Amino acid sequence: MTFGTTALILILSVFNGFEGMVKSLYTTFYTDMKIFPAQGKVLTLTSEQLKQIRGVSGVTNLSLIAEEKGLLQNSGINRDSTEYNFQRAVTIKGVDENFKNVSGVPGNVPRGSFDLGNDEIPYMVLGVGVEDALHVEAEKNLFPLMAYLPKKDSSTSNDPLQNVSADPVNTSGVFVIQQEFDFNYAITNIGFVKKLLGLKPNEYSSVEIAINKESNADDVKESLQQQLGKNYLVQTRYEQNQGLYSIMTTEKWVMYAVLVLIMCVFSFTIVSSLTMLVLEKQKDISILHALGGNNNFIQRIFLSEGLLIGIFGGIAGIILALVIAWLQVTYKLIPLQGGSFLIDYYPVKLKWPDFVLVAVTVLFIALLASWIPARKAAKQEFSLRAE
Repeated sequence: MTFGTTALILILSVFNGFEGMVKSLYTTFYTDMKIFPAQGKVLTLTSEQLKQIRGVSGVTNLSLIAEEKGLLQNSGINRDSTEYNFQRAVTIKGVDENFKNVSGVPGNVPRGSFDLGNDEIPYMVLGVGVEDALHVEAEKNLFPLMAYLPKKDSSTSNDPLQNVSADPVNTSGVFVIQQEFDFNYAITNIGFVKKLLGLKPNEYSSVEIAINKESNADDVKESLQQQLGKNYLVQTRYEQNQGLYSIMTTEKWVMYAVLVLIMCVFSFTIVSSLTMLVLEKQKDISILHALGGNNNFIQRIFLSEGLLIGIFGGIAGIILALVIAWLQVTYKLIPLQGGSFLIDYYPVKLKWPDFVLVAVTVLFIALLASWIPARKAAKQEFSLRAE
């Protein structure tokens, strides 16, 4: 029971650590709240509607977004007169000047700067994976890239190029967050993207919103939804990544179920030890019967014995888990293999609900394991004979 308790707490704590790390990475890229069109890819917002959004209680800032999947191309001629052509399909995200107030991306630019230029002279910040695929050094801004985006109201044509807008754009820096974003996003000026897409002045792809820490996200969402109506879809950060969070939660509880099953197997040691105890204490049980002890009294004795095993085993397991967790956090004893992670050790995050859950689980298993031998002891009939 001791080692089972230790394993349960440590596994749950490691999952907590990974969950916290992943959520922090996604929190950097995804904002507190986001407004999408209920249908299609384009939403229309008037200046009055934007004013209403800013006036909702809890909203601290907002950023207008225009984004679409497109193509970035780096082509030219080398010094040895050989041609090169590197391409990468990415999501080109146009943001306004308030983006730095709602997103953590501008704070994760290790090389260059988060400079997006203006409508006439746009600049682009590349994800580190996009930079590598295009074979450029984004912070040096040596040669412009060519950006291709589909036109909003493009008509079907035999020539696909007729439905695509293209324009050069220089680079200013590179951001590093997480592979999913680093290899698939490039951020630039919103005016540049709107021009390529052919969007009108009051047309956008989405609106990203920051709320204060004291506000409840669900309450703010409800207020925004009431203000905007059914033609707009408001999502919290959790809802934007609901699939990811659901998978992490499912993995954690599946592992918990597996470990509980293993502990149930371990509990057979309690069954066997209590059964042997019943056989050894036959005379003592007979004496208790002779003194007036009924079956329920005998049963409670052996149930208490099993619970004591569970309690002491659980306490020892919790103490051992705390020691191991402290050693891992302090000295990074168990490393992560592969070298492709943001950290090189297993993260551990202890949460008190896990301790309560594990304690209840251990006591329940101990009680269940004690029931069979306790019942057997209560039902047996013994007699005392003088020898």
